[in-house]
Amino acid sequence: MDRRLLILFLTIFIDLVGFGIFVPVVPIYARELNASEALVGDTGALFSLMMFIFTPFWGTLSDRFGRRPVILIAVGLSAISYVLFAHATTITMLIISRMLTGVGSGNITAAQAYITDITPPDQRAKSLGLIGAAFGLGFIFGPPLGSLIFDRLGVEWVGYVAALMCVANLVAVWLFLPESLQEKVTHRKIRIKPVTSAIKALREPRFRDLFIISFIYITAFSMMQMTIAMLWYDDYGLDKRQIGYMFAIVGLGSAIVQGTMVGWLQRTFGERNLMIYGALMVAVGLGMFAFIPKDLFLPLSIVSIALLSLGNGSLSPTLLSQLSRNAEQQEQGEVLGMNQSFGSLARIAGPALGGRLYELGHGLPYIASGLVMLGGLYYVHGYLRAVEKRGVAVKP
Repeated sequence: MDRRLLILFLTIFIDLVGFGIFVPVVPIYARELNASEALVGDTGALFSLMMFIFTPFWGTLSDRFGRRPVILIAVGLSAISYVLFAHATTITMLIISRMLTGVGSGNITAAQAYITDITPPDQRAKSLGLIGAAFGLGFIFGPPLGSLIFDRLGVEWVGYVAALMCVANLVAVWLFLPESLQEKVTHRKIRIKPVTSAIKALREPRFRDLFIISFIYITAFSMMQMTIAMLWYDDYGLDKRQIGYMFAIVGLGSAIVQGTMVGWLQRTFGERNLMIYGALMVAVGLGMFAFIPKDLFLPLSIVSIALLSLGNGSLSPTLLSQLSRNAEQQEQGEVLGMNQSFGSLARIAGPALGGRLYELGHGLPYIASGLVMLGGLYYVHGYLRAVEKRGVAVKP
C-alpha cells in the first residue's frame, strides 16, 4: 500500500472515531434535555445543513490551495466544536456545537480528492473504499467508546475525548501527510452558493444521475441512522452500552466489506451490477428493521446489518468511482465536494423526516427508507442507460 494512503487511512480513522463517538450519544442526550423526537431529528438536520453549505466551499478551496491545509483547518474546527459540546447543558448549545461540527466536516471531501490525486483511475474505487473502511472502523470503536464514556464519566467527557482525538489528528496530518495536488487552480473564484451550485450541478449530464442516486441513498440511510438508537432504547430495552455495541456491529460489517471486498466485488460482478444489487440490498436491509420481533432481535438485526454492509460496500465506492472517472483532474475536489454537499442535503431531509415519522410510529422511518431506496433504482437504471448512449463503458 502507498505510504500516503496508509497515513490518510489512519487520519480518517482517527477523525471518524471522534465522529462515531457522538452517534449513540446525541439522540439520547438530546431527549435528556427534553427534546422531542422531531427535534432530535432536526439536530441532525442542522448539522447536515452546515455541511451542505460549506462542503462545496472546502472542495473548491482544496482545488485552489491544496488538500492538506483544508484537512488541517477542518479538523481544527471540529476540535473547537467538540469542546463546545462538552459544555452544552441546553438544547440550544447542543445544536450550536453540532452545527459547528458540520462546518468543519470538509476534511472527508479533501481526503477523497487526495486519493484521486495519487491513484490511477482504474484503482480509485478500491482506494476510495478505504474511506468507507475507515468509516466502518470508526463505527466499530466510536459508538461503544462514546456510550461507555457517556455512561461512566458523563456527557462532557464525550466532547473532551473527541477534541483530544482531533488534536492527535492535527499532529499526524502536520507531520506525516504531504500535499498531493501538483497543479492548483488559482484562477477559480471561491464562493459559498450551495443552492446555486446544486442546481448547476444537476444540469451537468456527467454527474446529474449520480448526484440524485447519492441523495436518495443517503436520505434513506440517514432516516435509519438518526432514529435507530431511539428504537433500540424504546422498543428493545437496550441500554447505552448495548446501543454502542450494536453500532459497532454495523461498523464491523462495513469495514469488512469496504476494506477487503470492494476490489473482489467489482472484478466479480462489475460496477454496473453493483449499483443495482447494492441499491436492492440497502432497501431490504433498511426495511427489515421495522419488522424484527423482540425474541429474534439479535439474529435478524445481524441479517439486516449484513445486507446494509454489502449494499453500502457495493454502492458507495462505485458511485464515487463513477464520479471520479467522469471528472477532469482539475475539478476532482469540486465534484467530490458537490457530492458531499448532496449527501449533506440528504442528511437534512433524512433525519428531519425520520424524527417526525418516528413520532407517528416507531417502524415508519424504516419502511419509508426502504421504499425510498427502491425508488432510487429508477435513477440507477437511468444513469446506466445514459452512459450506454454516450458510449462510455461501465464494466458489465
